[in-house]
Amino acid sequence: MRTVDGEQLKKVLQGLPKNPRVLVSGNFGTPKALLALFDEIVPEYTLHMLNAQPGIPNRPGVTYETAFVGKGMRGSERLNYVPSRLSLVPVMLRDHLIPDVVLIHTSSPRFDTVSLGIEVNILPAAIEAAREHGGIVIAQSNSNMPYTYGDAQIYENEIDFIFEQDEPLNVHTPVAIPETAKEIGRKIADLVPSGSTLQLGIGSVPDAVVELMTKRTDLRVWTEMFSDGVLNLEKIGALDTEIPITASFIFGSEELYSWLHLNRRVRMLRTEKTNDPAQIAKQAKMTSINAALQVDLLDQANASRVRDKIYSGFGGSTDFIVGALHSRGGKSFMTLPSWHEKTDTSKIVPMITDGVTSFQHSFVVTEQGIAECFGHNESEQAKNLIESAAHPKAREELRKAAIKMGL
Repeated sequence: MRTVDGEQLKKVLQGLPKNPRVLVSGNFGTPKALLALFDEIVPEYTLHMLNAQPGIPNRPGVTYETAFVGKGMRGSERLNYVPSRLSLVPVMLRDHLIPDVVLIHTSSPRFDTVSLGIEVNILPAAIEAAREHGGIVIAQSNSNMPYTYGDAQIYENEIDFIFEQDEPLNVHTPVAIPETAKEIGRKIADLVPSGSTLQLGIGSVPDAVVELMTKRTDLRVWTEMFSDGVLNLEKIGALDTEIPITASFIFGSEELYSWLHLNRRVRMLRTEKTNDPAQIAKQAKMTSINAALQVDLLDQANASRVRDKIYSGFGGSTDFIVGALHSRGGKSFMTLPSWHEKTDTSKIVPMITDGVTSFQHSFVVTEQGIAECFGHNESEQAKNLIESAAHPKAREELRKAAIKMGL
């Protein structure tokens, strides 16, 4: 590993092949200064990021590539969406979308390592793929990045160049939880006993569920990401202290990041591990909570497409749904409001036409109620979805549709 300043790094970047594929820390761990310098020097390239946020380079010559579309790439005419469940993205990087350059955002060096901090995810796989094929790995070292353990630890010999540049980390500012999300959260929480393992993302429904977990004990966390709700559970003693908190990326407050720093309670693992359905299935009473845009009468969920255009992607929902269903005592919850206020339409529909993201869930939960799905025949599923989850205004039309569908 060689420490370089901006001028030295510019010379390195000038030697890259034409139109390289550069993979960059995504989600909320983007190395902004390093990416801006890269964009200044390299005229044409393919930018691969997961869940890219606003502020990334956006100009002719920059082609976007991702398996999960974030706000920074959504709607772009230069977007190449690559369908893949999150657990398989490392396989794509190894065999198909091999990066020429990997830009990572790390902590300050500690002994002979740096840490990927709040964003591990697909980065270890990307580093391995690049190095195996003669690519280069460049780290932006930032003293504000917490040092986390597990697969987050990267040795000096895995990095070609380190660029020292501090910058603030993105932080999550909580907003008031809508009443609909609170009602969905209450219905889910009633079915989650002590001793369960939680998959908790960011959003109003997971936040609502966490708020209601305060009287549970011996809870565990095995998730692709978490936010401040897990810290709150730790503070009140609701978590099993003998089991590490396992995740792959994190987004939250400055307090959360301070708590993460050098905290061996938290184990950051690469995507192939956290999202491996076989590993998820081993977790006690695995409870998966995911959100959908639509659910149809066959218990198929669309969580990725709007008006037949890609909105997000599969993400990790399919991995955790399968893993939770295989877990002893596990449950898979698919959540959504029953009614879309802006379009004045039902979110429970006869048949999804925009593309199916997942299917076969334990429960579909709206503010109206809980529809039991797994273990029921298709007619029972349809009836439960109509009578327990659909909005009352939609039920008669859904009943008619079900009859036409032979349900």
